Amino acid sequence: MRINGVDITGISIDSRKVQVGDLYVCIEGLHVDGHDFAQSAVEAGAVAVLCKTGREGDMPQNAAAISADDTRLAMAHICHEFFGDPAKGMKLIGITGTNGKTSTTAFLEGILRKCGKRVGSIGTLGVLLDGKPLDMPFATSTTPDTVELYQILGVMAGAGAEYVVMEVSSHALALHKVAALTFELGLFTNLTQDHLDFHGTMENYRLAKAGLFDLCKTGIINHDDDTRDFLLDYAKCKMFTYGIDGGDYRAEDCVLQSFGISYIIKGQGVDVPIPGKFTVYNSLCAYGASIQLGLAHEEVAAALRGVRGVGGRIQSISNNRGFSVIVDYAHSPDGLENIISACREFTKGRIITVFGCGGDRDAVKRPIMGEIAGRLSDLVIITSDNPRNESPEAIIDEIAGGIAGQARNDGVCADGIAGGARNDGVCSVGAGIVRPQSDIYKITHRGEAITKAINLAKPDDCIIIAGKGHENYQEFENGRREHFDDAEFVRNILGEDE
Repeated sequence: MRINGVDITGISIDSRKVQVGDLYVCIEGLHVDGHDFAQSAVEAGAVAVLCKTGREGDMPQNAAAISADDTRLAMAHICHEFFGDPAKGMKLIGITGTNGKTSTTAFLEGILRKCGKRVGSIGTLGVLLDGKPLDMPFATSTTPDTVELYQILGVMAGAGAEYVVMEVSSHALALHKVAALTFELGLFTNLTQDHLDFHGTMENYRLAKAGLFDLCKTGIINHDDDTRDFLLDYAKCKMFTYGIDGGDYRAEDCVLQSFGISYIIKGQGVDVPIPGKFTVYNSLCAYGASIQLGLAHEEVAAALRGVRGVGGRIQSISNNRGFSVIVDYAHSPDGLENIISACREFTKGRIITVFGCGGDRDAVKRPIMGEIAGRLSDLVIITSDNPRNESPEAIIDEIAGGIAGQARNDGVCADGIAGGARNDGVCSVGAGIVRPQSDIYKITHRGEAITKAINLAKPDDCIIIAGKGHENYQEFENGRREHFDDAEFVRNILGEDE
């Protein structure tokens, strides 16, 4: 590829990874400005620099300078040309939404594979080809950066993939990571509060999600979500809806049980061996996509009967103590409410919820999640998630503030909780809910919090460990990570094999 008369042999946004012959793209990040490292990139071998318009004079004189109003958007189109549009021979399906992206991706990928298709998937669980992991790690948590994404698509194309199902985050859409791609289908799960630290407002968050429908041929969206009318007005592509209350693909006669869900769609039965009302929505989304891709109801329904749950998504940890342990990735208000409500559907005893909130992320949701946990659970243990550069104790206090007041570290209700402890040894929490003094704990160490929950659990209770799901680490200050896997930790305590 030639730019301004210079041969480009690679593209990089990290000056530390520049190779001789690269185009170095200056990205204005949240914390670091790539323009500041242009000189280092050129010294490392970059032969051209893409910078923001107006900053050409700051660029090294011994490399070709290219400018653009938005270097991320320009990079997307440059990558598309440089890598030769590797997705052109595949059908690309993008899935966006606050919750359910990973499960819906897994459902659709599983359906396509069971129907004999060669399928790649990209998202929170990494890069898979025909269900097997590829050793292609990427730096971000959900959608790879543009260069990494095109490299992954190139490998999948070379391996003969017919379909690629990928999670498309609101960050990826706002930062134009997928701006030059064309999606066969764009799928939308739902929209609830999350990522306001990045987007600033729910309106910006909604607009970012809507951007997927500028890039796809056909959209399939959640009929029952409040964002439906906005998306239908916004999108210029063909649109279909799915839901329980209505939609082109509507689930009727839903049955929710501890071992899974079932429903009728267009007179045909569907069974999925994963519990929870949200499983109805996620499977419906995957079902609608499958039909739009030309599959028959019978083969889609048969594939859904055999799907397996995603690790860290309503993942049940078996034990012989008579109570349930569920590990789930729920880390937003809606996600937490969904998982607690789903477990309430099959729990005869108490719900014990263990969760925290990440540091350096949307702080507004912390008391909201505290209120949800306090209202829907019988016992709440607030603990550390990924505190990053914040004090874990301060985050816990913000969460506890939403439970109609503060919980003390010894688990006894404080005076701020709906009038404080009563003489009969119970506390009133929220709208007339009366709780025993010991039902709210603040335990910073996640392992100790989980251990406390297990020690408190009785037969028929359900312990929900929310927030991290499949993640096998905790992130602390300055990016330091320590190994911690919720499911692994529980198995070790209970002495259970995987």
